Amino acid sequence: MRHRHARRTALAVAVTALTLTATACGADEAADSGGPVTLTMSAWSLNSTPEFQKLADGFHQRNPDVKVEFKEYDATNYDTQLTADLAAGSGPDVFAHKTLKNFITYQAGEQLLDVSDVADGLGDKVNGLGNYKVDGVTYSVPYRQDSWYVFYNKDLFAAAGVMPPTETWTWAEYERTVADLSAGLKTAGSPAKAAYQHVWQSTVQGLALAQTPGADLDSGDYGYYAPYYQRALKQQESGAQVDYGTATTNTLQYQAQFGTQQAATMLMGSWYVATLVAQQKSGAAQSFKWGFAPAPQRDASTKDKPVTFGDPTGLGINAAIDENKVKAAKEFLSYVAGEGGATALASIGITPAALTEQVAKAYFEVQGVPTDELSLFTFNNHDTRPENPVSPQTAALQNILQETHSAIMSGSTPVDEALAKAGARARSEVLESK
Repeated sequence: MRHRHARRTALAVAVTALTLTATACGADEAADSGGPVTLTMSAWSLNSTPEFQKLADGFHQRNPDVKVEFKEYDATNYDTQLTADLAAGSGPDVFAHKTLKNFITYQAGEQLLDVSDVADGLGDKVNGLGNYKVDGVTYSVPYRQDSWYVFYNKDLFAAAGVMPPTETWTWAEYERTVADLSAGLKTAGSPAKAAYQHVWQSTVQGLALAQTPGADLDSGDYGYYAPYYQRALKQQESGAQVDYGTATTNTLQYQAQFGTQQAATMLMGSWYVATLVAQQKSGAAQSFKWGFAPAPQRDASTKDKPVTFGDPTGLGINAAIDENKVKAAKEFLSYVAGEGGATALASIGITPAALTEQVAKAYFEVQGVPTDELSLFTFNNHDTRPENPVSPQTAALQNILQETHSAIMSGSTPVDEALAKAGARARSEVLESK
């Protein structure tokens, strides 16, 4: 996602790293590389993104003969700079996929090694793994998998006299909750809004794509977005949430909106857990009780495993790597995607791809992370589907849909008209030429 760097920058002050105690899944034994090996790995914003060093240190602790050194790229121009290095033959041995939608570019360019053997050894606890498989071959593995939740302010719910969310709530129940919060907060004399919806297209389109049966980004038919936009516009018009124009004109920050109690609920990615913990600790956010709940569902059929969305962050091996480094590189991928790397990331408040009891234990031991039953359920039970399905057309289609999002939320174009135009553009500019 374009805004992933903004999320991670907020992790700079996140949580003091704890000692790694986990056992790697598929990486229990030290890498037998025949001698000392140094792997180079791509990274961005090393001073404010703790996950890279955490993974490198954890792997080196288990494999003293293998050292991971970073090749840092500019966060904003990451893919452009990395692509140039790979083309010049100076790319790192292993490199991260900052956004899922660009993975296909590296795979189609034959710049990734087949790591199906690594994937086969990871078991069934690694979320997002299938997103890196093309024609039956796995080219990368995920090491983190963010999912979108509803964050809620327990103090504001109590002030408004409204019951908190449940693990089985539907969109109809969510709408009633927002309406009750608006009325209750007003009665209590609170200036807070019932909800805050950030300006990203993700906040509407991500859940619509994930939750609508048969929805397909490559179809060119985007009518399934309509009820999600109608709901958002209704809440905006009622005053339950800040309107899109105000949010964009004033460049509102979602961290401040929720962290300073300007909103009682907010749909946001799981990376915000570590951000809010850090900001409450530093004083950048106010002190209040909070938790996170599943995204509301279309109906009760998905109550046991709520459907949400979120893209993984993956790691692949440069196809041009020195063959003497391949074994160590694959061991490193096994570690970062397995339980060992996942526990290390969880211990600093980052949501890893692998979710096991040990990983969950490390995550909820981080001071400040809410440990109520609803937050525990939300973390451990979800069906996370990609915001950017792997396809050569995804990037171009998302650009069209970003313009569509702005047109709808700003009120410049009615919902049905805007979605029809988006479909026509998708077919003429992208899909018919593929």
